[in-house]
Amino acid sequence: MLALGTIYLVWGSSFLFTKIAVSNLPPALFSGIRFVTAGTVLALIARFWCGSPWPDRLVEWRHVIIAGFFMVFVSNGLNTWAMLYLPTNQSALLNGTAAFWIAGLGVFGRRGHPLTRWAILGLVIGFLGAALMLIPKEPLSTNSLLAQAGVLTACLSWSLGTLYYRSIDSQLSSLMFMALQMFMGGLMLLSVGVAHGDTANWAPNASGLMALFYLTFFSSCLAYTAYGWFSLNSTPALIGTYGYVNPAIASFLGWQFLHEHLSAAQLVGMVVIIVGVSILTLPGGSLTDPKTLAEPKSQ
Repeated sequence: MLALGTIYLVWGSSFLFTKIAVSNLPPALFSGIRFVTAGTVLALIARFWCGSPWPDRLVEWRHVIIAGFFMVFVSNGLNTWAMLYLPTNQSALLNGTAAFWIAGLGVFGRRGHPLTRWAILGLVIGFLGAALMLIPKEPLSTNSLLAQAGVLTACLSWSLGTLYYRSIDSQLSSLMFMALQMFMGGLMLLSVGVAHGDTANWAPNASGLMALFYLTFFSSCLAYTAYGWFSLNSTPALIGTYGYVNPAIASFLGWQFLHEHLSAAQLVGMVVIIVGVSILTLPGGSLTDPKTLAEPKSQ
């Protein structure tokens, strides 16, 4: 519950800070710096505080690179770029589709986990709530369609990375794996930023640096690590519930601080989403039964 609450609150607020960051800093370069820094910090903590060994097999580096490509380079890269053109509430709402990808694709593979009746009910209710929240307050702009497609692609990439991580056998600790995954994905983003010429446009100010600090140490170091542990110790359907709650938090913060407004249908959708999440997460539900949880791959 502590890991899930961290994911809900920190990642829900990350949309606001990402919007602030891309309004002040070049997206690819700032994202690369964020993940390279966070990955370095977590890798050092994992090695020298927790005693986790460095990877000593090429297959471990392959797993880290593949996960970093899907979950950091593609997913975060596209999401960050899309925030240039989308309000935070709309970006968060579109990100909610990751829950359906994770739960649906999670039934396949060696570590596949079937959907229970409670999970199906919660997902259906969550889908209805997400559909209500996706009803735009104003007509869609053609300039935002490509950004919306980018967010949807990012959600699919994130889900594939999550399920890939659940399916592999790794001798690395969860913390070391997530740290190196962020580091490698950050290097990819950093290379794109440098190739794009973002260094010439790097003019940091107080707002941009504040957002970079929050996203690096809270969103990446804290919440990302919580997500890595949670993905090994829970079911795909329960993992995906963050995609229901985060949009509600992001929409509230966007309304409070960026003066973004939701329609009446979207407000109703947030309430419906909370009902769906409650079905999946209440104690005694089928998804919280220890017998339904997947065994962690590593300690």
